[in-house]
Amino acid sequence: MMNRYERNRIPAVPFDPETPEYQNAVIDLATYWTQIDGDLHLADAEHAERIHRSRTDGAIFDYPRALHWQDPEEVQAHTDIAYLPDGGYGENQVRGHLLDVYLPNDAVVRGGKTTPVYIDIHGGGFCYGYKELNRNFNTHLAAQGFGVFSLNYRPAPQTNLLGQLADIEAALCWIRDHLSEFPLSPTDIFITGDSAGACLALLALAIENSENAARAFQIGEVSGLNFAGGALVSGVYNLSPQVSDSDESSARELLTQMLGDAFFTDLDDALPYLNPDSLMRHVADIPPLYLVTSSDDFIQAQTLQLETALAVHDRDFELHDFTVPKTQTLGHVFSVGMTWLPESQRVLQQIRDFSYNIAS
Repeated sequence: MMNRYERNRIPAVPFDPETPEYQNAVIDLATYWTQIDGDLHLADAEHAERIHRSRTDGAIFDYPRALHWQDPEEVQAHTDIAYLPDGGYGENQVRGHLLDVYLPNDAVVRGGKTTPVYIDIHGGGFCYGYKELNRNFNTHLAAQGFGVFSLNYRPAPQTNLLGQLADIEAALCWIRDHLSEFPLSPTDIFITGDSAGACLALLALAIENSENAARAFQIGEVSGLNFAGGALVSGVYNLSPQVSDSDESSARELLTQMLGDAFFTDLDDALPYLNPDSLMRHVADIPPLYLVTSSDDFIQAQTLQLETALAVHDRDFELHDFTVPKTQTLGHVFSVGMTWLPESQRVLQQIRDFSYNIAS
């Protein structure tokens, strides 16, 4: 595994993507930001193979982007903090129970408790990636004037959706208990996530703002952080098992094919929160949301479905749907994976403006 503490740039591998040598080298480097195969014994053979293929395909896709990842000089990184006692990299420890903290140097030097906070939940189809996948995004978000907590959670097949939400709530409770140790605002707290992480972030907001939702997702303790808002990037928001009128497979069906039925077990009580319209009908206190997608995002329709539900239920939100010319590409979660693009810089500025307008 790459040195997880000292990495500044991912080393380049001679480009020959069709060869096994190239692919194996890239997959080895990708253990910096994702699990590859160490947990596949927890799934049956069919789903283990599908998860392995999804992870390796993701690693090969993300690698060219990773070559450009680097931390802004004006940001401090505090990495691999255990938010549960078993968090760590050892044989009997859980990598999914770690978090990072990124702080603007200016906030540290000035002191005080005024810098707004973002809590980030990475994406990856609920089975790919750890917090390091989003380090580049989070350090650039911190450079916009935020303290950023970046969360790990156990990927499938290590746990299911309920377990991932339990991990996130445990991390939020750790942040609640330790926030005063950092030069950060105790009140101006926001949540963000991309793709599957945006789904988890939205469900976390529901859990934090509804006792019924917390009970439905079997969460015994919520953090009570009182989120001021959220920024959701290219998310998947409809996990309803109901079949749509469309001929296309639902997100729930596609995820079940990859992850197995076990990922969605024990969710009968949570069904009202698994599609955007029903969630808005059952949770009255979702805070203002910033939404971003693009015309070539393969799940753009999911963001637009959430936008419609927010509008119908008169919730506070803003939508940024980037139209992509035929001669260009942005794609899924572009602002997270490629922060250097002009469009990604616009997203970071928009998130700053959105959040600072809300901050007290």
